[in-house]
Parts: sequence; structure tokens; C-alpha cells
Amino acid sequence: MRTNTWRLAAAMLAAAAFGALPAGAARAADPTPTPDSTLTPSPGAAVVNRAGTTFLTATAVAPGQPVSVAGSTGDYLYWSFTATAGQTDRVAITVTLPPKGRTGGSTWTVDVFDGLRRRQACTDGAQTPTVNATAGTVSLGCTLRQIRGWAEPWSGDPLPGTYYVRLSVTDLPEADLGLPVRVDMLINAEDGDDPGVEGGRLRAPLAPPARPGSALTVAPTPDPSATPEAGDGTSFVSLDWLPDLSSRWIWTTVGGVLAAIAGVVGFSLTWRRR
Repeated sequence: MRTNTWRLAAAMLAAAAFGALPAGAARAADPTPTPDSTLTPSPGAAVVNRAGTTFLTATAVAPGQPVSVAGSTGDYLYWSFTATAGQTDRVAITVTLPPKGRTGGSTWTVDVFDGLRRRQACTDGAQTPTVNATAGTVSLGCTLRQIRGWAEPWSGDPLPGTYYVRLSVTDLPEADLGLPVRVDMLINAEDGDDPGVEGGRLRAPLAPPARPGSALTVAPTPDPSATPEAGDGTSFVSLDWLPDLSSRWIWTTVGGVLAAIAGVVGFSLTWRRR
């Protein structure tokens, strides 16, 4: 009797282990890591806690420099980074949503633009994910194509220069606007095996890094031909009030002269002498 009891208990334990095996195997075989877990920041890199609201005020970020910004739902956040030829840049963003106060789902979007404000295509990553009202975080990602050293003017290939990252929410209930969120971003630049391209080389970056708010330290050089020579103290009459002679002024003057001539000729043909 005791032997049958032990056999029954062993059979029940084996069945329970067999039933739990597929679920455990499925969880181990199908991990869902966040984008931040696949990228690692540079050692000793300072954390950036600011973001711009337009292209002109975009906050400059170096590849490998972590970003942690507190914002509000509905804001447009901009960052800029510099890419060189041969690199493949990856952008990973994690948005932590408020646990309470949301009334519905939301759709987030990450866009990457080059120096000419051309939207670049993403080859990998969740560029426009949608989450429900109970989700705590939303993960976004964008992997750019390899930066080329040269390309045809009509093509949209990524070239060396400044790139802009824009994070925005495109669809959510109006009642959820203004809720606080936290945005964590990391940009990683990997060197590829094809640093150049045949046929040419870009002479200068597509758009140099901009420093909004900085003043020019070099004064503009005046035109020597427009500056009167210092002589015996004779004063020259300023002609700055005269308009610049352009093609519009020339054609307007020529048209006025022709109209006056046509008026005189027409009057002489129609006027009868008594």
C-alpha cells in the first residue's frame, strides 16, 4: 500500500514538471530585452538632462552619452549628434509613463533627420510603437543606414554631418496631454567594414555642428572698395540710401522708358493740328 502511494506521488510530480516545462522553455527562448539593455554607455560619460524643442535648439549629444530627461506628454523633444563616414548609428529610447492618470493607449514616434532636414529611413527598431493604458514603459529604436562618404546629389543616402533625433507622441487621448514622463536615450555608433565609397569623397560635413546661443568672436571684414580712403579730411557723401541695382530695377527702368516713348509716339499719331 505504501509502495502504491509513493508511485502515485512520483507520477503527480512528473506530470506537474512536464506541464510547467513548455512555459518555462518558451520564456527562456523568447526574451524581450529593452533597447537600453542592448547598448552600453561610454565609461565616464556625463548624463545629459536637457532636450531642445526645435531643430535650432536641439541639445548636442555624443554617441555613448546617456540622456535622461523629464518631460510632459505631448512635447516635442530634439537632440543632435555628429556621424562620420563608415559608422552605423543606433538610437534607443525608453519612455517611462505615469502609473496613474492615463485614460487610454498612446502611440510614440522617433524620427531621425540629417543636416538638410531630410527624414532618414530606419533599418531596424520599433520606430512607432503603440502601448495600452496599463503599460509602464514604451521602447523605441531606430538603426540608420551606414553613413556614406559620398553620394549623388539626388539621392537620400546618409552623409557625414549633424543628425537630429525627434521624439513625439502621435496618438493619445486629449485628457492625457501634459502628464509627466521620463525619457532615457542612448546613441551608439558602430564602425562598419566599408568606411568609404568609390567615386568621390565629401569635401565638408553636410551640416556642421550648430551651437545655438553662442556669439561670433570674429568681426566681419569690411570691403576695402566700399571704404573711403583717409586723406586730407575731406568728407564723402554717403550713398547708402541708394537701392541696390538688380535685374528687377533694370527691367523696371527699361519698361518705364519704353512706356514713355510709346506714349509720346501714340500722342503724335493721334493729335491733329488745326
